[in-house]
Amino acid sequence: MRTFRIAIAQMNPTVGDIDGNVRRIRAWLREARKAKADLVAFPELAITGYPPEDLLLKPRFVADNRRALQEIVRHCRGLAAIVGYVSQSDGVDPKQARSSVVSAGAHELYNAAAVIVDRRLIATYCKWYLPNYGVFDESRYFHPGRRLPLIRLRGTMVGVNICEDIWLPDGPTGFQAAAGAEVIVNISASPFHLGKGLVRERMLATRAREHGVLLAYSNAVGGQDELVFDGNSVILDHQGEVIARGKVFEEDLIVADLNMEAVARARRTGRKKPLPRRIASAVEIYAASLPSVKKNPVRAIPDVAAVPDQLEEVYLALTLGVRDYVRKNGFTRVVIGLSGGIDSALTVVLAVDALGAGNVSGLFMPSPYTSQESHEDVAELGATLGISVRTIPITTLFDHYRQALAETFAGRAPDTTEENLQARIRGNFLMAFSNKFGHLVLTTGNKSEMSVGYATLYGDMAGGFAVIKDVPKTMVYDLARLRNLRGTVPVIPKRTLDRPPTAELRPDQKDEDSLPPYEILDPILQAYVEEDRSLEEIVEAGYDRATVARVMRLVDGSEYKRRQAPIGIKITHRALGKDRRMPITNGYGRRPGLG
Repeated sequence: MRTFRIAIAQMNPTVGDIDGNVRRIRAWLREARKAKADLVAFPELAITGYPPEDLLLKPRFVADNRRALQEIVRHCRGLAAIVGYVSQSDGVDPKQARSSVVSAGAHELYNAAAVIVDRRLIATYCKWYLPNYGVFDESRYFHPGRRLPLIRLRGTMVGVNICEDIWLPDGPTGFQAAAGAEVIVNISASPFHLGKGLVRERMLATRAREHGVLLAYSNAVGGQDELVFDGNSVILDHQGEVIARGKVFEEDLIVADLNMEAVARARRTGRKKPLPRRIASAVEIYAASLPSVKKNPVRAIPDVAAVPDQLEEVYLALTLGVRDYVRKNGFTRVVIGLSGGIDSALTVVLAVDALGAGNVSGLFMPSPYTSQESHEDVAELGATLGISVRTIPITTLFDHYRQALAETFAGRAPDTTEENLQARIRGNFLMAFSNKFGHLVLTTGNKSEMSVGYATLYGDMAGGFAVIKDVPKTMVYDLARLRNLRGTVPVIPKRTLDRPPTAELRPDQKDEDSLPPYEILDPILQAYVEEDRSLEEIVEAGYDRATVARVMRLVDGSEYKRRQAPIGIKITHRALGKDRRMPITNGYGRRPGLG
């Protein structure tokens, strides 16, 4: 039986750390060689990390990436590899790749996949379709490729494409299959959001089935600023059935023996799709040889990792996002303001799961309005987690602030000004702790609050990373309950889950004094923020017109706050940040008749 052994190196690169990424690639090459793989595939832009953004405007960065490719070529001994990098030519030009620094403006840049066979750069595939929506802006940097290299290796025809190319029904995959490709390798850096993994795997199964090809999909894993890549690399047979699946949110090497005779039989009996004449000239076939390797007569039995449910996926994404943001930015420890509420409780638990209890500190800063329940719940949470919690009361300092402002504010009743003073005192203490001890401050605001501006600039928004910024309040509770099911004892106090949410910035304050109940608010926000539904559409779904109009005004009026907030981990289809770029100065939402 003719087989082809393929490996997928599901690796966690760091954007800009070219030397570090090369070391990781070399290590995975060694593992793939031990597994006696014929070919190993790395993720999209594995050398530079994804997305490199405006680093691509630096000529030396592009040149360093190309020199790094040559180092990888030298170490790719005895097997073939597909490695994502930045090319400056649409196609292969080894001499140019070895040249010294070339201005990035001198040649067009391409999001490319190098095909290396036994220490030779055989071909380069350049990405055809450049996404320019949501968090993607590849058209800012790259030009589209228009060549279709195919590589014949150990009697198997292999086609390569990159990420977005395979999502399109009429994209390169079909052309490569029509030109003779039996195996399609797609290298990708596909960021996570809720439900995407299932949609992606269904799409891949459709491509494999409709074109009668074996399909190997290599995805990156790890956190990069607000993005988290979930891995979930997968190999499918020509009928769209999963042969192997990588782990989620972990580095992994996936190895499988592909049954090439089954593909050949299916192709002989199936209806062939013709290669369009306009595409035929783009096809380039390269023959490459590998040294013979004596393989174990027992076939490689691949793992098919289980897919966790969606809530578990979100928890894993948040944990990895925290770990990588802290680690990749040179921090080891974090500090979090603890309040006794559910948001800070979930944030600190995620931090402990990501970094270990010894690397997490809590500051509890009670004010005149902090309840005894909050004191007790913070103490219980800290003891259960085994973290250091310092208590720094702010009542005296708050009194000094009010006394200093008494003459200026004479004749005016207390309002949100005094509430915000407390939040800003706490923000100052957290940042002072960060400066003195080098801890990164993790903020604790959720998506519901950030959407409507229920947060204080330079107060509870002060910090370096907003862990649950894209998590709606109702999901915060779901994630907390999920985490409490792990282990022998619940880590988040039951009362924290049961108490009505409150900022405790004035006597007997409740969130519902200022906002609709979260069970109503969150669906309205999803419709308006994530789905761009109009007022009428949301009202038709069964929500009160005045409530919807008020929520829309709050969202639109809070854009200036969100622009000044720290970045946070994307877990929904449309996060507040790169996904949703609204102008701050914006008269559209203030038009007559909205309310």
